[in-house]
Amino acid sequence: VQLQASGGGLAQAGGSLRLSCACSGGTFGSYAMGWFRQAPGKERESLAAIAWNGGSAYYSYSVKGRFTISRDNAKNTVALQMNSLKPEDTAVYYCAADRYGVIDGPLKETDIEYWGQGTQVTVSS
Repeated sequence: VQLQASGGGLAQAGGSLRLSCACSGGTFGSYAMGWFRQAPGKERESLAAIAWNGGSAYYSYSVKGRFTISRDNAKNTVALQMNSLKPEDTAVYYCAADRYGVIDGPLKETDIEYWGQGTQVTVSS
């Protein structure tokens, strides 16, 4: 399985970016999917997750109400729409496939089966 993330870049505070992650080589529809981020000098943070069928989602406090996760199992993709961006959103963003299909909170790194390569998001003030 390969996860290819795209859509990162530079945005101004208050702006928007949309990240996308394409999955190839596996049974995408069986995995819960999520997005993590890691800022310089900080631990990797679980931001958002979506169940295998899109029926439930989780958001961390830091992004709830601003970010939206979605998936398209027909296209093997998961997306993260990021609105009202803040400078503190600056980080490398990673998509991830969880070994379990359902979610009951933030994804745990120990349950991640596959990681994307990371895409840089920089938000200027």
